[in-house]
Amino acid sequence: MTTASELLAAAAGRISRSDARIVLAHLMQTTREALIMHPEASVSAEIKSAFLEAVDKISRGCPVAYITGVREFWCRPFAVTPDVLVPRPDTETLIEEALAVIQKKNPRTCIDLGTGSGIIAVTLALEAVGLKVSAADVSRAALEVARGNAARLGAQVEFIHSNWFDALAERKFDLIVSNPPYIDPDDEHMKNLSFEPASALTDGIDGLEDLRRIIKGAPAHLVCGGTLILEHGYDQGAAVRKLLAEAGFCSVRTVRDLGGNERVSCAELPS
Repeated sequence: MTTASELLAAAAGRISRSDARIVLAHLMQTTREALIMHPEASVSAEIKSAFLEAVDKISRGCPVAYITGVREFWCRPFAVTPDVLVPRPDTETLIEEALAVIQKKNPRTCIDLGTGSGIIAVTLALEAVGLKVSAADVSRAALEVARGNAARLGAQVEFIHSNWFDALAERKFDLIVSNPPYIDPDDEHMKNLSFEPASALTDGIDGLEDLRRIIKGAPAHLVCGGTLILEHGYDQGAAVRKLLAEAGFCSVRTVRDLGGNERVSCAELPS
C-alpha cells in the first residue's frame, strides 16, 4: 500500500509541494494539516491513480482548481469548472472599488457583465445588503456554474443569458461592473492558459475589443450619474481611460492592484 508521503515525493519536481498536498487532501477527503500530521497514511490504488493523473495535468498547466473543483475568492469557496475562468486575486481590486462606490453612492441596481463563475455578482450581492444584483453571460454553461455558486452561498442574483448588453433591451442600472476578456491573443502568457476557456481570456483581436463594446454600450444602460467599473490588463490603463473619455464619461480614474499594476478603471456617466 502506498503512503501519502510516498505519493507527495513522487510529485516532487513536477508540481509544487503545496499543490500536491491540496490535490491529495482533496482526493483523500481530508485536510492538508492531516497529511502533514500523518504522512504515513495509506492511499488506495484508486486514489493513487487519480493523484498521478492530476499531477500530470497540473504539470502541463491545468489549474489546481479544476482538479479540486473549488477556488477561494473574497474568503468564500466558489465552485469552478473548465467552463469558467479560475478566479484571480487581482479581481478583488474590482470588488474593493465597487464596494467603495456602493458605500458612497448607495446604488439600488447593479449588473455584472460576463459573470463567469459569478464571483463578482455573488460577492457584491452578499456584501452590499439591499443592492439588487443581476449577472449576464453569453455562456449558458458558465451561467449554470454561477447559479450554483449563488445558491450554495445564499446570494440573491438575477442571471441573464446575454452577449454583453444584447438581451437587456432598455434596462438601466446604477452600477455596471465587468471583468471581460482582455488578454491580447498574441500575448506570450496565452500558451500557459490552454486549460481555461479561450473566449473568457481574449477577444481574439487585440485584447481591447470587448472593453470597447462595453464602454460604447454602457451609456445606454446606466442611469444619469451611474458608475462603470472595468477590470483590464496591467498595460491597458491609458487605453481604457481614453476610451472612457471619448465615450463621454467623467471622473475617470484607474486603480492599481496589490502588485502595483493598473488593474481597474472607474468612470461616471454625467448627471
